[in-house]
Amino acid sequence: MATVTKKELIDRISEQTRTKRTIVKQIIQGFLDELIAELGKGNRLEFRDFGVFESRVRKARVAQNPKTLDKVPVPPKRTVKFKIGRLMRERLGELAPTVDAATGLPLESSGSGARARASARAARA
Repeated sequence: MATVTKKELIDRISEQTRTKRTIVKQIIQGFLDELIAELGKGNRLEFRDFGVFESRVRKARVAQNPKTLDKVPVPPKRTVKFKIGRLMRERLGELAPTVDAATGLPLESSGSGARARASARAARA
């Protein structure tokens, strides 16, 4: 799986729209700055069919240092949650593997793992 950088996206969009790279860069950076500002204010950002960004606060908790086994307080923390939208879910679903790489058997789209193992055993028998 490849990593696509902001620079590469800017180059692609610039080429597709025949717009100067500097203008595309300003627009994308402006969009990202606004996204960060709105999430910083605690606002929810909804992009139909793409997804929803929400700012969440994790509660304070007590963790444990695995090396010393000491209890360590972890303060509350703000995070961003992303919920995938319909079009992205459909597109990613098209890319999902349909065959188990280890066994070569078809993957079950839903249901429990026990049912999938039972049908795999039946297929081998």
